[in-house]
This record gives sequence, structure tokens and C-alpha cells, in this order.
Amino acid sequence: MSKAIRIDKGLDQGILELLRFLIQNEKIKGVFTLKRINDQGAVSYSLITDNDELESAVPFYPSMPMNAGKALSTFALEKAPDEPVAAVLRPCEIRAFVELVKRVQGSLDNILLISLTCGGVYPLKAGTNGNLKELESSYWDAVKKAEIAPDTRATCQSCENFVPHNADMSVAAVGEKDIDKECTIVLNTDKGESFASNAPGNAATKELETEHTKKLKESRAEQRKAQFEHLDNNGSGLQALVKTFAACLGCHACSHACPICFCALCDFESKSCEYHPENFMSALEHKGGLKVPPGSIFFHIGRMNHMAVSCVNCGMCSDVCPVNIPVATVFSKVGDALQKVFEYIPGKDPEDPVPSGTYKETEFAEVGEQ
Repeated sequence: MSKAIRIDKGLDQGILELLRFLIQNEKIKGVFTLKRINDQGAVSYSLITDNDELESAVPFYPSMPMNAGKALSTFALEKAPDEPVAAVLRPCEIRAFVELVKRVQGSLDNILLISLTCGGVYPLKAGTNGNLKELESSYWDAVKKAEIAPDTRATCQSCENFVPHNADMSVAAVGEKDIDKECTIVLNTDKGESFASNAPGNAATKELETEHTKKLKESRAEQRKAQFEHLDNNGSGLQALVKTFAACLGCHACSHACPICFCALCDFESKSCEYHPENFMSALEHKGGLKVPPGSIFFHIGRMNHMAVSCVNCGMCSDVCPVNIPVATVFSKVGDALQKVFEYIPGKDPEDPVPSGTYKETEFAEVGEQ
């Protein structure tokens, strides 16, 4: 059992009480979290340093306007914060941030990571058309019952890595029937224990992994299998990719939203990948026809090669696709296969090296070298 604190307030107010305590007692300089920006349910990630501003914070609102791991990486890119900052992120956002730290795109120093056993988030459109507020009640009912919340992102419905052991503090939510009345915060690390010293609430013990989280993990594993099987209806190999990405507009929104794609200038958006008149004429002479824009399959294959082993299954890519291509499901399937080969869960352990940047001698034998 892990050390925990139990605050006799609902989940939302309980975590806000902890954050207020941390600011008031100057344990942290500020909080990086979700904040309401209008009455229709739209939210944005914000850095809050004033307790009064915390009134509009909604740390566990079931929306992800962007993968916060990418936003936090930008914030901590030049150097770590001079004073501690609490960052309230979902498990896939923490894993994305850790993957970026491994690529020297941020620092974990002076960052207190806070998360929850995650019920998932809704697609972006639910937060912009005002429908999300109507869905909140059914969402939290599903979380309490350790069930898949209807209408959440497809990747959330199939995510098996929703228990944030790599956070310093983790709020128990999945399967907790009393989250309207109490907030139990598990202290996963020595850092978490240190910051929680003298915090409001009662000392307790709690395990994040329970029969309820096991039940939800099994349900999501079945959903993941079904999504992959549905994807297989397009066949396999290059022709399946062509069919799956046939509607691609070449907007590259998926790479811009992806937390693992961090290059300041993507090669696929550079001059080297531009089509010139002579390229079009050559392709037309060879093929007799040409998809416009060209190169979309090459772009997606290139992205898979670059980041699939570190895909955290956040679903941002599918959410921003204007033509509803199941980009996230494709990348999840490719990433799942690669990650199993390397026995690698992206972002789980900051000390675990990225497979694409390391090699083991045994790998040579696996590819036919003696």
C-alpha cells in the first residue's frame, strides 16, 4: 500500500484545495493546468500563480485541447523552472512529456507531476459546440463504475496505460464510488510525499491498481482488439495504407498536434519535399495520373518511422484530422507492434532509453547477422 491523503471534498474541489495549499505555503510557484475560458465548456492549458485564479481551474475536466506534454515541454525547453511548478496532466500527457525530456526537449527538474486514474477525454468538437457540459454527468458515472465512458475518444476507449505510476501524486478516480464526496491522493514518490507534508486532509494508504482498474483495463483491451480488427478490413501492406489515407489533404495537422513530433522544421514541410512542375510531369508520364496533393503516403510512413515506437496513444492526431482518417488507430497499431518488440512502454520510465537511439548486440542476430 502507498501513502495517501484523503480530503473530505469531491474530486474537483479536493485537488483544488491541495493546489491552494501548495501555493499559499510557497511550496510551488504556480500550477500548470486546465482553465475554463468560456461558459460553453471550452478550456485551455494555463499557468496559474494566483490562488484567486484557481477558481476557474478545472484540472480533471474531460477535455484535452492539446497534449499538455507538448505544451509543458515548450515551457521547460530552455531551462527548468527556477521555482517548483505543479503540472496536472493526464497519464498519456505525462508519458509524452517524459519522452520529450529523453530527447532533450524539456526537464523534469522543479516539476511536480500530478495525475489521476484516467477515464479518458472527449473529442475536441464536444468542447467547442457546448455538448461537453451535458456529457459530464454520464462521464463521471462511468468512471465510478470503472466502465468505458461513451463517446470519448476512440484511443481513450482502448487505452490500457491509464494508471499514472510515474506521477508524483495520483488521484484515485476509476472505480471510486465516493469521488463526489472525497478525494484520495496517492503519493507515489518521495517528492510527492515531501510536497504533501502538512497538506489538508487525513493520512491514509491506497493502491492505484485495484480490481476496478483491472476490470477497466480488460474492457479497454477488448476495445483495442476490436479497433485493430476493424482497421484490418482495409487489408494489409502498402495498398491498405493507400486506402486508409486516401482522403488525406496533406495539411499535416496530425504531426502538428502530435507531442512526439517536435522538430522546429519538419523535413516533410521543407523545400526538399516540395513538388515542382518537372516532378509533376515526370510522375504523370510514368503513372498517367497523380493524386493531389502528392506524397501523403510517404509523409505518414515517414512519421511512423520517426515516432511510432514512442506513440503514447493520446489520440490528438485523429481529433484534429479534418477528413476523419483514423490516424491514431493506425499509429497505435504500428506502435503497439514496435513497442512489444522492444518491450518498451513510452514515457513510463525516464531512465529507460528510447529504442530508436540505442541498440543491443542481440538485435543483430534477430535481423540475420551472425
